[in-house]
Amino acid sequence: MVNSQMSIYVDIKRCMNCRSCEIACKLENDLPVGPRYIMVIEKEVIKDGIDKCEFLPTLCMHCGDPACKKACPTGAIYKRLEDGIVDVNQSQCIGCRKCLWACPFGAPQFRPDGKMQKCNLCLHRLKEGELPACAQACCAEAIKVGTVEEISMFIREKDKL
Repeated sequence: MVNSQMSIYVDIKRCMNCRSCEIACKLENDLPVGPRYIMVIEKEVIKDGIDKCEFLPTLCMHCGDPACKKACPTGAIYKRLEDGIVDVNQSQCIGCRKCLWACPFGAPQFRPDGKMQKCNLCLHRLKEGELPACAQACCAEAIKVGTVEEISMFIREKDKL
């Protein structure tokens, strides 16, 4: 049982497509060209008869019951008991990509050696009491990270406004 499940909230009404979350993540995790732990997806929509674009930062959602973990034949993907963060043990990964096929968010990325890597919510930053790089860099405050309880409280308060 997870003690305090971490959660992510993305407010698509606030995202401005500045991609500062993508840049901050790449820099923080020293990612080469190719893998991205967070990607801003553009979606064309019609609202009130007007064509618009919506933007959705997409990243690992650290699911309560992760499909990637279930699909991993070696057990390389695990869920931390203390905070519910889904992480990967690189030494156990065989690069089969079953996690990628199972993940509805496309979160698993692959290193040049074929091993899977993914967002771990900047675990090293969380341990220091800091926000993940994507959330800290978001000037529109579209990305919120906290426990399920904290995110639920934030949403309830936001809906009162």
